[in-house]
Amino acid sequence: MSKFITFEGMDGAGKSTHLNWFADAFRQRGLDVVVTREPGGTKLGEQLREMLLNQSMSIGTEALLMFAARLEHVEQVIKPSLGMGKWVISDRFSDASFAYQGSGRGLDWSKLKQLEEWVHGDLQPDLTLFFDVPVEVARQRLASNVSLDRFEQEQVEFFERVREGYHRRIRENPQRYVVIDGAQTMNEVKLILEKIVISL
Repeated sequence: MSKFITFEGMDGAGKSTHLNWFADAFRQRGLDVVVTREPGGTKLGEQLREMLLNQSMSIGTEALLMFAARLEHVEQVIKPSLGMGKWVISDRFSDASFAYQGSGRGLDWSKLKQLEEWVHGDLQPDLTLFFDVPVEVARQRLASNVSLDRFEQEQVEFFERVREGYHRRIRENPQRYVVIDGAQTMNEVKLILEKIVISL
């Protein structure tokens, strides 16, 4: 039976570091796994990603483009893959829009919920792994990056709001999430992920 799993967290939380290993652990058990990302995942989505990460735009435009890329992603990649019995693991999904455009940018959550309902209706991840780290830890990790996109360049206060946005989503639907302390060592996080793989 197929499953839809998402990785969420602030920039610098460590989620992307562990995603490919997590997917390979399922492949080694004979499962067909599709790894994808947002914004992106399709040819059009990747073009929108380039715009979203690098071009200045209004908050509303940013949210609409995020969900436009997501609609394409859902219709072209996620739903077809799940329909074929594949497991889909995505680096971000709608939780990120609520955290970044909602809490981070201050966009009304009711508007985001309308977009969420329109774009993917009752399709929600079976499991979301949220990598939670203090903002100062995330910022230290990003400090070594030579080129930061416009989200990564935001101020500390922005990321404090983003983190709270994620926690608000978790409070609204706690059964879907596993919160992982992303400030732990890579080996400590990997042990937690191994237990999750076995449980699934």
